[in-house]
Amino acid sequence: MDFRIIKTPSPGTIDILMRRKGTPASERPENVDAVGLVQGKLIEMVVASDIAEKTVGVTVEDIRGSCPQNMILLAIFGDTASVESAMKAIKEDAEERKERR
Repeated sequence: MDFRIIKTPSPGTIDILMRRKGTPASERPENVDAVGLVQGKLIEMVVASDIAEKTVGVTVEDIRGSCPQNMILLAIFGDTASVESAMKAIKEDAEERKERR
C-alpha cells in the first residue's frame, strides 16, 4: 500500500477529490484540515476504511479509479491529528499482516 497525507489541502485539491468520487464541488466536506490518501488492492482498501473509521472521527471516501467498479484509493478527511491517527493505525495493521506471512 502507498500512503500520503496532505495537510491544509488547497480548494483545488479538494475539488479534484470530489470530482473523482463523483460528488459536486459544492458538496465539499467541512472543516477538513488534512486528507490522508491510501492506495492499494481492493481488499486492502476495504480493511483500511474499516480501521480508519473505527480509530477516530474521520470521514472515509473511495476515490474512483479508471472505471467505476475499480476502488484503489481512499481519501480520509478530518482534522490533522485524526487523519494522522487513522493513517498510523492502517500502517500498523498492514505491517502486522506482512509479518504474519
